[in-house]
Amino acid sequence: MRITIAGKIGSGKSTVSQEISKITGYSVYSSGTFFRESAKKMGMSIEDFNRYAETHPEADYATDGMQKDFMETHDNIIVEGRLAGWICKIYSISAFKVFLYATRYTRLVRFSNREGIEIDEAAKLLDEREISEKKRYLDLYGIDIDDLSIYDIVVNTEFMKPEEVAVLVLNRIDEMSRKEVYTPRILKGM
Repeated sequence: MRITIAGKIGSGKSTVSQEISKITGYSVYSSGTFFRESAKKMGMSIEDFNRYAETHPEADYATDGMQKDFMETHDNIIVEGRLAGWICKIYSISAFKVFLYATRYTRLVRFSNREGIEIDEAAKLLDEREISEKKRYLDLYGIDIDDLSIYDIVVNTEFMKPEEVAVLVLNRIDEMSRKEVYTPRILKGM
């Protein structure tokens, strides 16, 4: 089983991934960690590296290629990242695809707390990053990351604890795995 967790910045992707990992024992792979490490290696902030990636597609191709290869060769994993579900869809990799969301304000508070910055600065960085990513993914892959139709479940994390979200997701996986496929038969003589 592969589980992908996507969502905007501050939606709870990393936290929920860790909660699901605690319950299932699955390892978590984060595309954001790889992207941050790439930025660090180049001596750039994540925002500067995002700007760099706008004109250097190899930055995204490297991250996304690594994610694709990892998902194709591993099972019983959780892959957290903005494009994780889309990569599975594009390359026909079997996975349960989750999208998390929350209001902009909640995401700003979470992002501000995580980064240790003021809300105003968080708003500027969040907006810049989301605009950059949306444009890059559309330009590079033709993906509209706001299209949620590919996901198996979409969860509002606004008023839920991460543990509750994890249980909801796992219950949905269990529910879907127990569904029997019913093929109607035409009964003769009726």
